[in-house]
Amino acid sequence: MEIGQVIQSKFKNSKHKAVVNLRYTSNYLGNIQNSYMAKYDLSMPQFNILRILRGAKDAISVNSVKDRMVEKSPNTTRLMDKLIDKGLMERVRCEADRRVVYVSITEAGLEILKQIDDDDQSQLDFTGNLTEEEAEVLSNLLDKLRG
Repeated sequence: MEIGQVIQSKFKNSKHKAVVNLRYTSNYLGNIQNSYMAKYDLSMPQFNILRILRGAKDAISVNSVKDRMVEKSPNTTRLMDKLIDKGLMERVRCEADRRVVYVSITEAGLEILKQIDDDDQSQLDFTGNLTEEEAEVLSNLLDKLRG
């Protein structure tokens, strides 16, 4: 269904329509992803943090995690605190500079990511209506939009 029909609105021009469509679609996809992650007692930002830590292999600074996040959040420290409480990551103070904090993923964090990786994520495949070529064009247009 077209965005104008979904939100029952008219647009000033095609660019305005595209921006509203992008925001609406982003929210739509986010809701589906958050519902999926709820079965692992994770939010998408928490999942993103764990994936960053897995990819880093070694402990990295909290600021490095913040810089790499897909969705920037002022709550990153609180999100990390929750992951620490769940035993999925740990915090390590830098001995050389006590103001610097490093974080790393725990074995339990690696295990939950493995479960998610192994799970059937077909309900998260949002590209079913797109051909490979259309997906590439969409990705290129999104890159271009960000400049």
